[in-house]
Parts: sequence; structure tokens; C-alpha cells
Amino acid sequence: MINIMKHMVLDEKMSEENDILMTGEKKPEGSKLMEQKVYRVMKGAGAANITVGVITLVVGIVTGILLIVTGGRLLSEKSKILF
Repeated sequence: MINIMKHMVLDEKMSEENDILMTGEKKPEGSKLMEQKVYRVMKGAGAANITVGVITLVVGIVTGILLIVTGGRLLSEKSKILF
């Protein structure tokens, strides 16, 4: 789906139907360029969000494992503690 959107946005031979606004007027020539910029920014933001999400997921899993291991060690060596 991303390839289709990329192809639609970056293709310079956009059809006339895409260039006509709801009012019946043609889009200004610079609006195609602005749409391309917007889609590039959106793509970058989406990639950054996925990256941050994966990193957060990995850090959370590793932290949980470390907490479980440390807690198990404390419980197993509880009898060795003298007060």
C-alpha cells in the first residue's frame, strides 16, 4: 500500500481528475509540490513512531525480565540474610 501511495504522489503525470478541486477550479501548480512534501513528512513521522514503539517494547520486555530474575534471586537467598 505504501508503494501505491508513493507512486501516486511522486508520479508527475497526475491525471486531470486529481487536479480539479470540488469547486471545479484547477489546483494551483504549487499544491502538487506541497502535497508531496506533506506525504514525505508524514512518512518520516510514521517511520519514527514505529521505531520509537519498537524500542519502547524491547526496553519494556528486557526490564521486565530483569525484574523477575532479580526478584527470584532475592527470594532464593532470603534465608541467608541475618538481622
